[in-house]
Amino acid sequence: MTSAAPTAPAPSSALRIPGYRTFLLTFMLAMMADNIEHVISYWVAFQKFHSAALGGFAVVSHWLPFLAFSVPVGALNDRFDSRRLIQCGMVLFITASVGWGYFFVTDSLQLWHAMVLLTIHGCAGVLWGTSSQMLLYDIVGPASLASAVRLNATARYLGVLVGPGVGSIIMQVLGPTRGIFLNTVFYLPLVIWLVSAPYGRHFRGVATGPKRAVRGLADIIQTIRDVRGMPVVAAMVLLAGAASFFIGNSYQAQMPGFAQDLGHGDPGTAYTLLLGADAAGALLAGILLETRGSWLPTAPASALKIALLWGCSLFTFSFMRVYPVAIFVLFLAGFFELSFSSMTQALVQLNAPDSIRGRVLGLFSMSASGLRTFSGVTVGLLGSITNTHVSLAVSALAFVIVAGTLLFLRRRQEMA
Repeated sequence: MTSAAPTAPAPSSALRIPGYRTFLLTFMLAMMADNIEHVISYWVAFQKFHSAALGGFAVVSHWLPFLAFSVPVGALNDRFDSRRLIQCGMVLFITASVGWGYFFVTDSLQLWHAMVLLTIHGCAGVLWGTSSQMLLYDIVGPASLASAVRLNATARYLGVLVGPGVGSIIMQVLGPTRGIFLNTVFYLPLVIWLVSAPYGRHFRGVATGPKRAVRGLADIIQTIRDVRGMPVVAAMVLLAGAASFFIGNSYQAQMPGFAQDLGHGDPGTAYTLLLGADAAGALLAGILLETRGSWLPTAPASALKIALLWGCSLFTFSFMRVYPVAIFVLFLAGFFELSFSSMTQALVQLNAPDSIRGRVLGLFSMSASGLRTFSGVTVGLLGSITNTHVSLAVSALAFVIVAGTLLFLRRRQEMA
C-alpha cells in the first residue's frame, strides 16, 4: 500500500514567526519594485521603438530563464548560502534599473540595450524566486510552510496589483528617469536584512548537499529521475507544468479581445474590473485560507480537485457572453488558482529530500514558471488561427484532462 504523503503537522500561521514577517515585508517591497520597473521600462521602450517584437521578447526573456536555469540555481542552493543567492538576484534587479536609468539620462537607448536589460531582469527573477523558496523552509519549518507559501503567493498578487499603480504615480510625479532610479531603493531592505538573517541549512545543523557539479541539462535529467521515485512530488510538478504550459497567464494578455466581445473593450472601470477579477479572487483565497485554512487540508487530492475547478472555470469563461457572469467566473478562477498553486508548492517542499531540496524546487520552478514561455503559443497562436475563445477552451480542456488523469491515478495509488 502506498503511504499517504506527509502533511504539515499542527498547521499554524507563518505570521506568528517574527523572521517570516520581516521576510514577507521585504519580499513584498521587492515584488512591487519588480512590477514598477516593468511599468516604467515598458512604457519608455514602447514610446521609443513602438516595437511589438520587443514586447514579445519581454515576455520570453521573463520566463525563458526559469526554463533554462531553475534547476542549476536549485543545485547552487544545495551547496551554497541561499541568502547570498537571493542578494545576487537583488543586485541584478538593481543593475537592470540603473541600466535603464543610464540610458534614459543619456537618451542613448537602443533596441539591443533593452533586450540585454530585459534578459538581466529575467535572470534576476530565477535567482530570487528559487532561492527564496529554499530559504522559506528554513525560516518557518514544516508546521507553517503551507501558510508561508500561501502568504507569499498572496503577496505576489498584491505586487501585481499595487506595483503598476505605484509605478504610474512615480512616473507622473518624478518622471521615468528619476522614477527608475528611485525604484532601486525598494530592493535594498531585502538585501540588507539578508546580510545577517539567522536562516539557512547551516543554522539548523543540516549538512550541505552532495558535491555534484552544476551541469545544466544533466542536472535536469538527474533531478527528473530522482523525482520519479517521489509520487507526490512528481504529480505536483506535472500538475504545475500542465497549468503553465497550456494556460499560464496568457489569457490575461488576450483580455482586450475578451473585453471587446463582452461589450467593454474601451478603457474604463468595466475593463479594469475584468482585468483585476482573478487577482481579487486570489487575494480573497489567500485571506480565507490563512484565517480559516483548516477546512482545506494541504494534501495531493485537494490540490488536484481545486486544479480541476480552475480549469473548468476558465473553460466556462471562454464561452461567456454576459459581462457580470464573466466577472464572477474570473473571480472564481483566481480563487482556485492561488489555492491549488500554493498547495502544490507546499507539497513539493514538504516531500522533497533535504539533500536535494534545491534541485527539486528548481525543477518545480522550471515546470511552474519556465513552461509559461510556451503558453503564448497554446492560447495566443492558436487563437490567431481560430479565435481566443476557442483557443482558451481547448487549452483549459487539455489541462482538465491532465489534472483529471492525475487525480484518477492518485486515487488508484491510495486504494492499492
